[in-house]
Amino acid sequence: MDWEPLILTFKLAFVTTVLLLFISIPLAYWLAYSKSKLKPIVEALVSMPLVLPPTVIGFYLLVAFSPSNEFGNWLNETFGLRFVFSFEGLVIGSIIYSLPFMVHPIQAGFSNLSNSLLEMSSILGKSKTTTLVKVLLPNIRPSLLTGIVLAFAHTIGEFGVVLMIGGNIPGKTKVASIAIYDEVEALNYSDANMYSIILFVITFCILLAVYLINGKYLKQFF
Repeated sequence: MDWEPLILTFKLAFVTTVLLLFISIPLAYWLAYSKSKLKPIVEALVSMPLVLPPTVIGFYLLVAFSPSNEFGNWLNETFGLRFVFSFEGLVIGSIIYSLPFMVHPIQAGFSNLSNSLLEMSSILGKSKTTTLVKVLLPNIRPSLLTGIVLAFAHTIGEFGVVLMIGGNIPGKTKVASIAIYDEVEALNYSDANMYSIILFVITFCILLAVYLINGKYLKQFF
């Protein structure tokens, strides 16, 4: 069995999760506390990947970043960036597709915090950044952990988005989900079964660990 698709899958999941963490914290903070009229629109856009077929997202990313498209050609000519059929393209697609799985738990964590934390921090003269980093985030650790794990696990299982924008290039864009599809098409069920078992066991263990850790953390307060 070729281990390269599995290694590439976990590399993609790790990079995507780290980038999503930096993107999702300020976005979730804004969604939790903002009273802007644009908030429902932003929430709808963030949640779109939950209901939109992944092939739709992958198709539009493929069109947008294609060198035959004006935007894709501009990126290629100006910055030398070509996201179609590349690992970088997989990362962009994964960030968009896994965004709600990171944002929603963190947003819920912020929303469930008592307003007194913000009020006390403001009275003490702390900035919003200091309040976020030193007051709010330490109090939503279970939500952060849940968002991180859900985004990581969701990225591992992606198929439609990564296939559309990344294709099936061994060692470059061929992740485990695509390898399983290839093996099934070739009627090589033994290797497809091995890939599937490995992904099943790893994702189950990750999710189980999160529930156990969050359960112990919550028991400290009840």
